[in-house]
Amino acid sequence: MRRFSERSHLVTLSEINITPLLDLAFVLLIIFVITTPLLEQSINLKLPHGGRTSQVLDKRNIRTIEITSTGYYKLEKHNLTEAQMIYRLAQEGRDNPNLIAYIRVDKDSRYELLAKLFDTCQRYGITISMATDPKPDH
Repeated sequence: MRRFSERSHLVTLSEINITPLLDLAFVLLIIFVITTPLLEQSINLKLPHGGRTSQVLDKRNIRTIEITSTGYYKLEKHNLTEAQMIYRLAQEGRDNPNLIAYIRVDKDSRYELLAKLFDTCQRYGITISMATDPKPDH
């Protein structure tokens, strides 16, 4: 009898409760699924070199326009065709006389795309600000 009681005290629990670990894994998965799209804010562009650092401006007056090397336009994180981009810029230029087009262009893109954008901005009185990479490639 005594031997049986000694054995009951020496028995160890060989199972691990993994429920808290699974809860933690699911919470982390949900956090990553929600935050990943928020991190993808803009197109990866290779900016041309030159210019100086930009000055502080009122963000409500700035519209960021990006042109990829493949010829796609992006206005405030929305992919647009050339006609849609011109229409939106014209509309916003009429509504806001202080509008500034902050242009980011890949250095390998066609000049024709940039020329059309400059023409649109000039036609509707929109100030142009170009983004460049201030560090040379040496």
